[in-house]
Amino acid sequence: MKLILTKSVESLGEAGDVVDVKAGYGRNYLVPQGLAYAASEANMKRLEEERQRAEERSRRDYLEARRRASQLADVSLVFHARAGEDGKLFGSVTAADIADRLNEGGLDFELEKRAVVLDEPIKALGDASVPIRLHAEVELSVEVRVEREAD
Repeated sequence: MKLILTKSVESLGEAGDVVDVKAGYGRNYLVPQGLAYAASEANMKRLEEERQRAEERSRRDYLEARRRASQLADVSLVFHARAGEDGKLFGSVTAADIADRLNEGGLDFELEKRAVVLDEPIKALGDASVPIRLHAEVELSVEVRVEREAD
């Protein structure tokens, strides 16, 4: 029995795969659980159309991310913060702070804070290179400088 998987099934396949299973397994488990549907001619055509739409959407998203990355190229940010004598901040510069500062910079899109890949907040004076991930295949770095706040 040929079925098209709607969700990933362990040791069988990923969503969108066409699989050949025993009739009882398909009829009694996969179809009633909503994990698959029959691989008829019409459904195969629909699956191919869905794949084409997904590829087109992915291509558009990639091109849009590249366009956005070009706006962020060569951007550097300067933050002024209070710090102790040893250079440690009395606070930190977070991913949200960086995203907010970039959004204030006149971008024609809203950068989400989750796009800023900062493992932990910046807690010391100095320079840091912060990665920005706009798409799975589009990543760039923004230079961030943290300076001592003037008294």
